[in-house]
Amino acid sequence: MALQELPDYPWDLMAPYAERARAHEGGIVDLSIGSPVDATPDLIRRALAEATDAHAYPQTVGTPALREAIVDWFARRRGVTGLAVENVLPTIGSKELVALLPFMLGLGEGDVVVHPRAAYPTYAIGAAIAGATAMASDDPAEWPENTRLIWLNSPGNPDGRILSVEELRAAVARARELGAYLASDECYAELGWDAPWDAERVPSVLDPRVIGDDRRNILAVYSLSKQSNLAGYRAAFVAGCRTVVGRLVNVRKHAGLMLPAPLQAAMVTALGDEEHVEAQKQRYRARRDLLRPALEAAGFRIDRSEGGLYLWATEGRDAWDSIGRLADLGILAGPGHFYGIHYPEHVRLSLTATDERVAAAAERLRAFGDSL
Repeated sequence: MALQELPDYPWDLMAPYAERARAHEGGIVDLSIGSPVDATPDLIRRALAEATDAHAYPQTVGTPALREAIVDWFARRRGVTGLAVENVLPTIGSKELVALLPFMLGLGEGDVVVHPRAAYPTYAIGAAIAGATAMASDDPAEWPENTRLIWLNSPGNPDGRILSVEELRAAVARARELGAYLASDECYAELGWDAPWDAERVPSVLDPRVIGDDRRNILAVYSLSKQSNLAGYRAAFVAGCRTVVGRLVNVRKHAGLMLPAPLQAAMVTALGDEEHVEAQKQRYRARRDLLRPALEAAGFRIDRSEGGLYLWATEGRDAWDSIGRLADLGILAGPGHFYGIHYPEHVRLSLTATDERVAAAAERLRAFGDSL
């Protein structure tokens, strides 16, 4: 697929369903997109305000304070030790990095970018931008010899799948055999729900249990959008192989891709405070605990969803039919068709609606279930 042949933005197809949902007498409950609705914590907003005297150009590599905060965060929250500031790089949100990584790594025609079967569409778009070929596969044995980049996503979007240390280790081993880069999108890592992830840390691909002390060609991507309600800040970072990070730094310097200085200061504060992260997780837990049984009462089966920001649900019919049925209840969800060809009967429902709206959705779903 050439760059000029990129597909239309899929969410435009949701407009008629949104109109149907808005017509509900109780108003729409929009669970279609994972955009945070809760306030950015005050301590982060204060840090941003105090850093607004930003008269000089920011550093592409990030301030020393930010780079050290990222290193410390990986050790404290992810169990990833041994990183230095040369191993980390802030990015303008994670989506631009996902979309541009194949290009920045020099991939092109004849190269394959592997991504999960249930996948955030930007992995395939990034392959298209570089002129490479995208392949959906969760089985390392299927990955072809011309694979140059492998994307993992744990916890997954849309399906909430969490990869164990053993599964991560198998993916890394295959990447080594192929001589491929491996990038793990870990943006929902603070949101583990079902056992054992309600008590254990979601593992990173950079965990020593996965890679030992060999970070060669391995990257982990993280975003503060979900854990700290910073989606509007565009605050993310990548860590891993210092040689690969150095290549990304060089490309980004030439392209002028740098995080604004006030945002870098805000990120330092966000990374250093764990109280607001736990408070936000409990908000999502309460919404999940309300929405999941209501969906099941309405005839949906919840698959995977052991982590992340979504419930991955099916009622055994085409996803567009389910989207329409939910819209008639005033609930807007996302169809599985948007996440590849392998899950045409699933829908994705986000936990990013207010407590009141989630409660309204749960009430409607339970009433619908009672009528069956």
